[in-house]
Amino acid sequence: MQGLSAAPSAAFLLLLLLRLSAPLLPAAAARGAERELDPSSRLAAGAARVALHYLNFQAASPGALQALGQVRKATVKSIPDSGHKYYLQFTTEDYKSRENAGSCLATVLYPKTKSPPVVNIKCIHTKDQKQIQEEDNRLYQKIRHQTKPIIGNNIPDSYGNIEPALEPVWALAVAGSSYIMWEKSTESLGYFMAQVKSVKQWVRKDDFIEFDYTVLLHEIPTQEIISCHMRLTWLPGHPLKVKYFCASENQGLEDGSGMESGSAAGILHERGANF
Repeated sequence: MQGLSAAPSAAFLLLLLLRLSAPLLPAAAARGAERELDPSSRLAAGAARVALHYLNFQAASPGALQALGQVRKATVKSIPDSGHKYYLQFTTEDYKSRENAGSCLATVLYPKTKSPPVVNIKCIHTKDQKQIQEEDNRLYQKIRHQTKPIIGNNIPDSYGNIEPALEPVWALAVAGSSYIMWEKSTESLGYFMAQVKSVKQWVRKDDFIEFDYTVLLHEIPTQEIISCHMRLTWLPGHPLKVKYFCASENQGLEDGSGMESGSAAGILHERGANF
C-alpha cells in the first residue's frame, strides 16, 4: 500500500476517522485552540511513540512491529477536566530492518488521573497482511520446533548482537513490553526497551507459546533503567496476553490483553492478579 504522501485521499479519510471516532468534547474544550508543536520536539516524539507502543501491543504480531520514523506534524490541546491531547502525523519504520513501514495519524490523551494514555491511531502500512501473517507463522514454527525449551540471557549482548535463534524471542519481548511502556508512559516520561535480561520458555500442552521475561526499560528523560518481570502468552492470530511487575513499583501484578479490536485504548489491567 502507498504512504500518506502518495495518497492524500487516504490521509484525509484517516484524519476524518480519527475525528469522528473521538468522543464529543465539552463546549469549552471545543472552543480551545490547538497549539502547534515543533515536530522534532521531545513532547511530539514521545506522544508518537506512545501511540506506537499501543499499536504494537494491540497488533499482537512480531511481524508487524513498528518504530517511529519522523513526526511530520504535531499539535496539542488542553481538554478541561481531562488532560492534554496530542494530534499527530508521523511515519514509521519496520522495527527490525528500519525500512519505511508506512504512515500514521494518531491522537494521544494524557489523562490527569493515573490512567494509561488514551490512544486512537490509524495507519497505512507498506507490508500487506498476508506478508505479516507469513512472518508470524515462520517465527511461531521456529519456536515450536525447538527440541528444548528456550532459555536465554542478555539479548542483545553488550555488542548489540542477537543470536539468530533468539530473534523470535526478542521480537515477542518487544511486542509484550509495548504494553508495559504504553501503560507506564506519561506526558513527561517515556520508555524504550533496552534489553531482555533473561527469558525462559514454559512448556504447554496447547498450541500457545509462553515465556517468562525479565526486561530492562530505558526511561526518558531520567535515563533510569527499570527492570520488569513479564509473562507473555501468544498464538498467531490471537490477542497477546501480558502480565507484568516492575521492580520500581510497590503494586500488584498488571494484567494486559489485546482483546480490544478497535483503535481506541481502554484500561486493560487488573491489579493483584497472580501468575
